[in-house]
Amino acid sequence: MSWFSDMFGTEKPIIGLLHLFSLPGDPFYSTSDSIEKVIEQAKSDLTALQEGGVDGVLITNEFSMPYEKEVSKVALASMAMVIGAIRNLIYVPFGVEAIYDGDATIELCAATGALFTRCLFTGAWAGDHGLVNRNIAKTLRLKSALRLDNLKLFYFVTSEGEVYLNDRSYTDIAQTMLFNCHPDALVVGGTAPGLNPEGSLLEDIKKVAGNTPVVCGTGCNASNVKGVLAVCDGAFVGTTLKTNGKFENSVDRQRVSEFMSCARL
Repeated sequence: MSWFSDMFGTEKPIIGLLHLFSLPGDPFYSTSDSIEKVIEQAKSDLTALQEGGVDGVLITNEFSMPYEKEVSKVALASMAMVIGAIRNLIYVPFGVEAIYDGDATIELCAATGALFTRCLFTGAWAGDHGLVNRNIAKTLRLKSALRLDNLKLFYFVTSEGEVYLNDRSYTDIAQTMLFNCHPDALVVGGTAPGLNPEGSLLEDIKKVAGNTPVVCGTGCNASNVKGVLAVCDGAFVGTTLKTNGKFENSVDRQRVSEFMSCARL
C-alpha cells in the first residue's frame, strides 16, 4: 500500500487540475480582468471538480503564459490570494504548483498548507521558454528549511514543450532521479496539455520506478482512462474535464462525473 491510499483514499487517484486564469502581471491579463474574476472562476471550477467526484485537486497558474522560469512576486502573491479565498471550500486533498519554478512552488505550499505538489524539479531543458535549468539541491534544502516534512512531491520525468539537454533516455532520467532525489511520485506527460505520453513511455517508467508511484500527467480522458490506470498509479486530469474538452474553457461538472464513472468502472 502506498501513501496514495492514506492521502486520497484510493491507490489510483484522479487529481483534477484547477487552472487559474491569467493573474496580475501576466501578459494576457487584460484591463477588463480582475483578481475578483479569477477568484470567482476558481470557485466555480473547484465546485465542479469536487462535486464531480475527483480524489484531489491541484491548483496551478496554467494561464500565466508564457511561463516564467522564476515566478514573479506579484504572480505568487496573486496565487496565494486566490487560494486563500477558496481555501474554506476545499474538502478534498489539495496541492499547488507555480509552473516551472520549484522554489516558488515550495514557498506557495508553505503559505497555503498544500499537502502535495508537482513541478519540473530537476534537469536542464531547452524549448520555447529558452533554457530551463532547475536546482533540485536548493529546492529540497528550502523544503527542509520550511519544515515541510510531510509535503509530497510529484516530479516530472518529462517536460511539456522542452527537450532534455543531453541524449539520456527518460528511463535513465527516472532512475537517477529516484537515486538522487527520492521523489514521492513520478509524473509522465506529453508535449502539451491534453496530449498523451508517447508510445510505451508510461510502461517503461513504471518498470524502473519500483515502489514509487507513477502517474499520467497529460492526455488522460474518458476513452483511455481504464488503460492508463491499468499501467500506472493515477492521473492528473485537466483539459478533458472542461466544457467541450477545450483547454480554455471552464470545468464542466457533468464531464467530471462522466469521467469519474469511467475511471471507477
